[in-house]
Amino acid sequence: MPKAEEYKNPNLELIEVIITGNQEISPGVHLISWKRTHDFHPGQVVKITADPKIAPRIYSICSGNDEPEIRVLFNVKEDGLLTPKLAGMIPGMKIRTTKPYGSFKDGKEPAWWIATGTGIAPFYSMFRSGISENKTLIHGVRQLNQFYFEDELEWSLGDRYIRCCSQEQSCNVFPGRVTHYLNQINDLPTTINYYLCGKALMVVEVRDLLISRGVPYQNILAEIYF
Repeated sequence: MPKAEEYKNPNLELIEVIITGNQEISPGVHLISWKRTHDFHPGQVVKITADPKIAPRIYSICSGNDEPEIRVLFNVKEDGLLTPKLAGMIPGMKIRTTKPYGSFKDGKEPAWWIATGTGIAPFYSMFRSGISENKTLIHGVRQLNQFYFEDELEWSLGDRYIRCCSQEQSCNVFPGRVTHYLNQINDLPTTINYYLCGKALMVVEVRDLLISRGVPYQNILAEIYF
């Protein structure tokens, strides 16, 4: 699990950057970008704010580590202070962000990546950075239009890309939640790492399920979205 104090580090400096793109890739879900000025490890995060008066929020980077821009994926929360402002910003406008940081990183060993919703972001960054060989990606959503980047992921990962949808059905999509999919697998690998990214409830449920199936606690690494 990530260390809370690391992610709340008050010493990270916020710097102004110019937005280069802001695309709504699904209803209420945006991919915002700016020029990359720091190297980073795929899986790391940045803090962002659109106004010095609004406390910055933490978001996983959603781009490859050799790409010229940093991209961030976010849901618009209608009652939120930050995301409605971010959603309305256009190229040329400025936001404030920190340099990338965090310890949610994977290597080239076999592993399973498990995400829900916009929790796909760090795994897409890993994928775009060339660390998808020997990986299985499981993505759970409520509606079919929430499988972000699915064409690219399906073409590249094939059978190692599993989509789970709890409220709608389609061909080649598991009809149910991620936990339902994992429960119907007879022999889960117990010697590899499992990387989890999503809301706290999903992370806790999947972690407990994996442990009950013989996966060691130290093999489970998690990034929680709030």
